Amino acid sequence: MEFQNKEVDALVQRITGLHAAISKLPSLSPCPDVNALFTDLVTACVPPSPVDVTKLGPEAQEMREGLIRLCSEAEGKLEAHYSDMLAAFDNPLDHLGMFPYYSNYINLSKLEYELLARYVPGGIAPARVAFIGSGPLPFSSFVLAARHLPDTMFDNYDLCAAANDRASKLFRADKDLGARMSFHTADVAELREELAAYDVVFLAALVGMAAEEKARVIAHLGAHMADGAALVVRSAHGARGFLYPIVDPEDIGRGGFEVLAVCHPDDDVVNSVIIARKSSDVHADGLQHGRGQCARGTAPVVSPPCRFGEMVVDLSQKREEFANAEVAF
Repeated sequence: MEFQNKEVDALVQRITGLHAAISKLPSLSPCPDVNALFTDLVTACVPPSPVDVTKLGPEAQEMREGLIRLCSEAEGKLEAHYSDMLAAFDNPLDHLGMFPYYSNYINLSKLEYELLARYVPGGIAPARVAFIGSGPLPFSSFVLAARHLPDTMFDNYDLCAAANDRASKLFRADKDLGARMSFHTADVAELREELAAYDVVFLAALVGMAAEEKARVIAHLGAHMADGAALVVRSAHGARGFLYPIVDPEDIGRGGFEVLAVCHPDDDVVNSVIIARKSSDVHADGLQHGRGQCARGTAPVVSPPCRFGEMVVDLSQKREEFANAEVAF
């Protein structure tokens, strides 16, 4: 226990130092200094750790919340930068591998699809999917559409009109995917009847960054999604909670869903994944008749095999890719 406490203290001290350095940057747009600091941050946060970020003291919690917002801003700028680069090609979809973390999206989307197929009763063959918080590089929708759901229509929602404009340009040369992808500028809180049309809704990790915000979003989805529809929520676990918000499965249950599975990857897939199904005891008035629950008592926690050695190599490769990337900063 004493060793774990020292390990946690050392990690928090390291993350605090990186937060201070990132906060001093004049801009979070991609450049060597920004790339190096965020690569160091990911390298520190991804390995397995005994830290429970929800139990940190007030000062560390404040630092963590600020760091997540900085990560969100930097991620948005990085994705916008690469989206513009890709749009310059005749067929942008042929060059997605230019993005340093593209393989992570491939692995995350594969994991999400496999969890849906395994845990959603009756399997998964959705006619329509919504992705909330799709951003300027909708890799998740692309990978799911191209590799796993070839007959599914995807509606991508984002608050930022510029992000949607960038995203739509990436599909202009692919008639099949272009016909199955649509982009909408909207706040999820404004979506009501639309949500009932989807068989699966994906909620991006950075939609609702504070726990209270995330709980409100989930409750809104619970009030308007169709009974039996699946919800995929991206979360975080351990030290990865310094990068992304952590979602409590109980908040998903209180929002009107039956939690089917919780997965905490221990490889280069940074996000945790929670699979849930809309319960029939929540209605559009937002009132819950009965309570959401975990399926069969407690939702199974699924942990993929550890690939820590490969993960460290992969992070080193990402650092080299950033350093050697031929981009105009």
